[in-house]
Amino acid sequence: MIIAGQKFSISDTLDSSITVPDCLVKRNNKIGGGNGEAKLYVTSKASMYDFFGGPGFIVRCFILKQDLVDYMNAIHLEYLHPSQSYRGADDMPKLWKERMKTINALPELIEFNVKDQNQITGTRGYVKSSDFGYDIIREISLPLVSYISVMRLTDNSGLPIFYWKLFADFDAISDKREALVYTYGKKAEKSVGTSKSKETSRQKEIRYARIGQGLYREKLLSECPFCPITMINDERLLIASHIKPWAVSSETEKIDHKNGFVLSPLYDKLFDRGFMTFAEDRRIILSNWISPANKKRLGVQEGQFVQMLPMDEARQEYMKFHRASVFKG
Repeated sequence: MIIAGQKFSISDTLDSSITVPDCLVKRNNKIGGGNGEAKLYVTSKASMYDFFGGPGFIVRCFILKQDLVDYMNAIHLEYLHPSQSYRGADDMPKLWKERMKTINALPELIEFNVKDQNQITGTRGYVKSSDFGYDIIREISLPLVSYISVMRLTDNSGLPIFYWKLFADFDAISDKREALVYTYGKKAEKSVGTSKSKETSRQKEIRYARIGQGLYREKLLSECPFCPITMINDERLLIASHIKPWAVSSETEKIDHKNGFVLSPLYDKLFDRGFMTFAEDRRIILSNWISPANKKRLGVQEGQFVQMLPMDEARQEYMKFHRASVFKG
């Protein structure tokens, strides 16, 4: 693969993504106490050492400016309308603009080192860094609704280097928004002393959203009553998958059946998590963030033509967002 004009070979990917914890991020992004610390839990020590190297490793890593821009655009709505009680919630829109300005001034490729925190006892593997590239991840990422994927590459000299990429977790954002609405509704009900049988406006929003989702699924299934990849047509085994994620869709987009495909569970998960997308000509594009071994197990191939995939003009517009902000390219 070519990155920033340099040629790299893919060796492996870290099979588990790294959720950005509240303890890692900088003060304004935090939802809990403290001021943030630089150590980051990666995975078990055994898996971490197998991927990065043995105990005491110090490895070269990099992030890409374009990836940071893509992340900030993907999570923009969360900065504007937070689903969590960030310390700097009132300043989040301003922070988004300031951080985008900082990112746009960066070089195309930003290198940094991370080192093993093997002084920490136990089976959990941690890394740490004081370099700028690592620090910018801590500066811009929002906790619990962001995660990091890491790919091991080999450069032209045959040396390993690790490609870090920051992603918005749309499922986590959606879950937290629903929890926020539900909790708010309960508190409001209690504070005004209404009976349990009486719905608050927030609870009505949840109920109407669920009704809307039912209609969305019905319309989608009426247009395409089977998974276009597997041709499975048992509705109990099919998922109405959003193209532009629910968490960042407008109220209209959330229930627009053109903003969706009907997929079997495996392919819904691949599509929903950005490990698979579709080109304009209905061909499958697979993410390099899936390990080569797991790619062989998926039952689909890069460039495979999906003849029955509904790809009209409206869906093409939604797919532009998916390829730019959801797909792990």
